[in-house]
Amino acid sequence: MKRIGIKDVAAAAGVSATTVSHILNEVEGKRINPETRATVIRVARDLGYRPNSLARGLRTSRTYTVGFIGDEIATTPHAGQIIQGAQDAGTERGLLLLMLNTGGDPELERKAITLLVQHGVDGILYASMYHRVVQVPPPLRSVPTILVDASAQDSAVPSVVPDEEQGGLTATRELLAHGHRRIGFVTNTDDIPASRGRLAGYRAALAEGGIGFDPALVVADRSDAPGGHRAARALLASANRPTALFCFNDRMAMGAYRAAAELGLAIPADVSVIGFDNQELISENLHPALSTVALPHYGMGARAIELLQALIDTPDTAGPALQEVLHCPLVARDSIAPPPRS
Repeated sequence: MKRIGIKDVAAAAGVSATTVSHILNEVEGKRINPETRATVIRVARDLGYRPNSLARGLRTSRTYTVGFIGDEIATTPHAGQIIQGAQDAGTERGLLLLMLNTGGDPELERKAITLLVQHGVDGILYASMYHRVVQVPPPLRSVPTILVDASAQDSAVPSVVPDEEQGGLTATRELLAHGHRRIGFVTNTDDIPASRGRLAGYRAALAEGGIGFDPALVVADRSDAPGGHRAARALLASANRPTALFCFNDRMAMGAYRAAAELGLAIPADVSVIGFDNQELISENLHPALSTVALPHYGMGARAIELLQALIDTPDTAGPALQEVLHCPLVARDSIAPPPRS
């Protein structure tokens, strides 16, 4: 099939190729009749015209490609939304996303970065499977880079991360709004921004409700279902057990469901549970369906592309690196009810 070019569009629209070039390339400062502009755009669309990215790259010294490097993110279903958000936002801007998954292998990561730089990508998104502080590989400091779900140790590289404290605040407020006053926190043992932020939000919500912080109501374990089971059982088997549990993530909440069942406690009649992450395979398939706080995976991917585009367009802009946090919304389902009267 013949590739439709500018000359074909010009002939069909009855204007010069130069006029078509100015319109389709959005050349600034050219005075073109609005009707002519509309006609050229319509004809180009009807003919199926697509810009020549190679020619555009030679003209602008850009490749219109963006690298996406993740440690294990491509193999994590719920975090795949980061990739989708980045891809959708990139497509809107005419950018092609080149994705490389390193599996957490430092040597593979080094090779991936070298490959992308040699390919001449305009910029790179460096994504983490979960929110944590990372050491930014030195080569990334020479190319426009945005961290996704991660932040740099020296805060010198722009990043997009979830607002962990706000998420913890939202989860605990939801339990308080249903009348709970004794709320346990099943948390993660790892010292990462997510653990610290969600604990801070939990404490802030208790303070808002005039409830003193009780360290005995915070139990840490591994951030998986067995860890959640152990931590929740320790809390629910106590003499003065909590009437609600805020779990660090949905996997730990799944373990809390098992602990409650073993102790003969019904959810939410005897104990309410709220999770974090909104891993739909878990939260929608537990019985009852789990109320949780969603991580803004799609939004992080899309916003990272927006920030990267700005960084590419204005590489010499001075000022501190941007650290942007995104809202974590509540997803209300069926696992929360008022505390039992007794």
